[in-house]
Amino acid sequence: MEPPITQATPAQVQALAHPTRHRIWRASGNEGATVSQLSHRLKVNKGNVAHHVKVLVEVGLLRPDRTRTVRGGTEQYYVTTARRISVDDDQDAVRAMFASIAEDLVGAEAPLINHRTIRLTRRQAKALAEHLDRVVNDLHPASPDEPAHGVLVSVYRHQPTMRVGSSPR
Repeated sequence: MEPPITQATPAQVQALAHPTRHRIWRASGNEGATVSQLSHRLKVNKGNVAHHVKVLVEVGLLRPDRTRTVRGGTEQYYVTTARRISVDDDQDAVRAMFASIAEDLVGAEAPLINHRTIRLTRRQAKALAEHLDRVVNDLHPASPDEPAHGVLVSVYRHQPTMRVGSSPR
């Protein structure tokens, strides 16, 4: 069953406009993570992670969950409040998302990247987007001891870019 898409509030969109916060939100997931775990996974110092987690909690994108005891101290787990979120056309949030994914791709082992521009009717584009969305969201996750894989799927209307010094047709 496809999870619902939550419409981001303006404060949430603003929070996701920062690539580190977007990486933290994605890395927390449904199973949750502590500040220490996120710091280790993302290779960002704990102080920065703690600051960004606080922002994400304040805008309702993360919430505190269970705790664990580590060497006499207590660590708080944080989980996402929504599995899928829509930021509409906010350019800063979209740029931050792609920047955070680009950081993941740099160190990835043989990532598949297939970008193609193809002419489609609106109906074809809608059908393709719905099909790809179903394929990705109908996948059942493997056990937590299996490696995590990123899947990025997008169907968008291509906007040709103008070269400097050229004029629109």
